[in-house]
Amino acid sequence: MGAIFILVALIFIVKLFRLQVIDSSYKQYATKNVLRRVVTYPARGLMYDRNGKLLVYNKAAYDLLVTPRELEVFDTTALCAMLDIEKEELIKGINRAKKYSRYKSSVVVKQIAQETYAVLQEKLYKYPGFYVQTRTLREYPYNTAAHALGYVGEVNQSMINSDPYYSQGDYIGILGLEKAYEKELRGRKGINFFLVDVHNRIKGPYREGRNDTLALIGSNITTTLDADLQAYAEYLMQNKKGSVVAIEPATGEVLAFLSAPTYNPSLLVGRARGDNYQKLANDTLQPIFNRAIGASYMPGSTFKLVNALIGLHEGVLNEYTKHACSGTVSRPIRCTHEHISPIGVRNAIRESCNPFFWNTFSSIFQKYPTAREGFNVWKDHLQHFGLGQRIGVGVVGENGGNVPKDSYYDHYYGKGRWNAMTVRSMAIGQGELLITPFQLANLAAIIANKGYYVAPHLVRSIWINENNQQVIDYPKNETGFSSETFDMVIDGMQAVVEESNVRYNTKLDTITICGKTGTVQNPHGSDHSVFIAFAPKENPQIALSVYVEHGVWGSRYAAPIASLLIEKYLKGEVTGWRKDIVEEKMANANLLNPIQPD
Repeated sequence: MGAIFILVALIFIVKLFRLQVIDSSYKQYATKNVLRRVVTYPARGLMYDRNGKLLVYNKAAYDLLVTPRELEVFDTTALCAMLDIEKEELIKGINRAKKYSRYKSSVVVKQIAQETYAVLQEKLYKYPGFYVQTRTLREYPYNTAAHALGYVGEVNQSMINSDPYYSQGDYIGILGLEKAYEKELRGRKGINFFLVDVHNRIKGPYREGRNDTLALIGSNITTTLDADLQAYAEYLMQNKKGSVVAIEPATGEVLAFLSAPTYNPSLLVGRARGDNYQKLANDTLQPIFNRAIGASYMPGSTFKLVNALIGLHEGVLNEYTKHACSGTVSRPIRCTHEHISPIGVRNAIRESCNPFFWNTFSSIFQKYPTAREGFNVWKDHLQHFGLGQRIGVGVVGENGGNVPKDSYYDHYYGKGRWNAMTVRSMAIGQGELLITPFQLANLAAIIANKGYYVAPHLVRSIWINENNQQVIDYPKNETGFSSETFDMVIDGMQAVVEESNVRYNTKLDTITICGKTGTVQNPHGSDHSVFIAFAPKENPQIALSVYVEHGVWGSRYAAPIASLLIEKYLKGEVTGWRKDIVEEKMANANLLNPIQPD
């Protein structure tokens, strides 16, 4: 009998030891009845333009969470009516939370508006197991620069696995600066412990907050963008496909960064974000695709500037060099029109003479013992101009373009079986050569600076706090060309704007613009319209590229749009006949149909 009593006692002791020491579930039950662990999400950092104008800020929103173990019978119809959701959506959310954990809180309804929350908090005591946590949503006062700023979305399991900071229901930067500067913008989460009563109402902090950790708000960012110029670029490029990239040459700061068609960044905020994203993703015009850095095009005649510079640097061109042109019957590359002949560097740029630049291209090859050596010297110069490689703007999706390697031609034609004649299309910016609009704008900045560029960038500084601004230093890149090499090319670019047909819609009376048009062959419809430029000629303040798909000629759309942007940036406004005629014509042109009349 004694042994039996001892055995029973041992069983009870082991059982109690397991329940009270080893198994923590009952402790959790008890604690959950009086404590609530609430994550405090910090306000995400703000973004400003170069002049201090607010581009992105936060507005309050609320998530409804549930702890399945604490749920009791409740009026689902009344709760759904308050939240303006379907009953099936609520039940689905609760079941998802139960599957995740019966003891941990999960989000059931995301991003409840402030007006809805005001009503909900008065009735929340009727719904044990539910509580609300404060979140913030992004707000865009200008509703512009979607591709530069990016957007914020909920983390997926892969993101959680790769970074332990994040947990289910957290938000993270997905694209643009939101992604590139996620760690700076997100801040640091805090945790608060509260005492709650039997009605699930908070009665006060647990242990006077001694166990709490403070949330740290995200750092603010000052971008390089000019909000007014960005908005104006989007206005001019409406109903068009293409891009605008504008850079301050001396600093590399990106003033405008546009991929068209664009979209309103506010569409990717709030509970409608998922539906809106699907609509944008399914749009055949691909508004989410960032053409400014992701699309690579043949540069057309804008590339003739580079061949001229290489020719001058290599000594196969000088101020006395002239080449003959037979106009439309020229061989092996015909010219597009009749003009004076023979012709020198300055006038060849003005007339965009194909034979002149073919002869320049060929002369570079002939300077060296073999075509391979000449080609590789030419190719190395392109790399110093930032072509054929990613420049590094700081946001994801950048395409490096394409400058083919000699091995490509060896494979295609055979070793020793190709030369300048074989690859002559690159003399005029066609063929295998591909350049992004971002690289074209940087090319304009290099010419404006007469031989160097500061790595183009979208962020000027990060505000750690009100008194600590971290200004970012960006590297300077040299082409290795003397500043004098650029003089004749710049004079030719000035002649393009002031002496060719481009002048009618592009020339400004008080500002000297230097530019170059391009008409890029397009097998799928009308040719593309391209223009790169900088202004003023002395002490340039802006360099830019404008690429308008299916715009037919460089002078038809790209050049006038570029000149309007230059006038807007340097003078603050566009006035007179240019506003009434040129601006109206550019803004109202609809080129979304790829076939345009010639």
